[in-house]
Amino acid sequence: MNRAGTPPDRLTIVIAAFDEVRAVPALQPRLAAVMDQLAGEGVDARVLYVDDGSGDGTWEVLRSIAEADPRVALLRLSRNFGKEIALTAGLDQVTEGAAMILDADGQDPPELIPRFVAHWRDGYDDVHGTRISRAGESWAKKATAHAFYRVIQRLAKTPVPTDTGDYRLLSPRALDALRQIRERHRFMKGLFGWIGFNRIAIPYERHARIAGRSKFGFWRLWNFAIDGVTSFSTAPLRLATYVGLLTACAAFVFALWVIGKAMLYGDPVAGWPTMMAVILFLGSVQLVALGVIGEYLGRLYEESKQRPLYLVRETRAAGAVVRASPMPRDP
Repeated sequence: MNRAGTPPDRLTIVIAAFDEVRAVPALQPRLAAVMDQLAGEGVDARVLYVDDGSGDGTWEVLRSIAEADPRVALLRLSRNFGKEIALTAGLDQVTEGAAMILDADGQDPPELIPRFVAHWRDGYDDVHGTRISRAGESWAKKATAHAFYRVIQRLAKTPVPTDTGDYRLLSPRALDALRQIRERHRFMKGLFGWIGFNRIAIPYERHARIAGRSKFGFWRLWNFAIDGVTSFSTAPLRLATYVGLLTACAAFVFALWVIGKAMLYGDPVAGWPTMMAVILFLGSVQLVALGVIGEYLGRLYEESKQRPLYLVRETRAAGAVVRASPMPRDP
């Protein structure tokens, strides 16, 4: 607890919500209890909900929550920009104190937030939760998530802790560092590792969703994995180069074998099946290599347009409504 006469530590709990009309009302009472607990420990805790273009009445529910609790602030984006951008928009608003990132589905227990705060007060800048179990998820999703974190650890030079999502607390200097990174294709888990500073993990058991269904199907998770790999590693480009070299060597050896066979034994039968197999194989390898190059080229194209990361439709804090609030400029 802070000493008498000293200002309390400030903590903003940032929650990105997209079509969570059922989950948010169940989560808010738990958050209110945690904020009451933190207040007794000398921490001025607030909540910032970021509505990422919901279309199911989530904004109306959030407004009613903000009207009932002055500690709740709201930020509404002009459309659905995706979770990574929504988190960025929320973290951009935290200009004082630390930020705690929490999912709106209740899978990451808010009751552990005081433990995160304790480590922050001990001098850590990135206090992240590491999952030791994942309740309510299929074996396929668990297996693919397990594999993804270990693959990206091997491919990327940036440290990305295994089995660690967005459930974390960031100190003021970590937030200042993140605000300097304005790239369009944002893999937040990689960005958290890229900024460095003092880090510590808190093991925890992840719960099942309190309501609703996950917005991340396998197709979105696959694209998310591609974004993660291409944002922090050039290994796919190098792999395409190695595959091309190996294919060229194999083709050269095969050509020598064909020539030697024709010179020694002749070749009275036309080799149409062999020729087609080789052509299809080489063509497939070339298309895969072009696809990998295209992924990186597309990201360069998106970055070159320099569009703003997001647009704000409406903000609400302590009962005041400001429309089309200004956004931080990209450096």
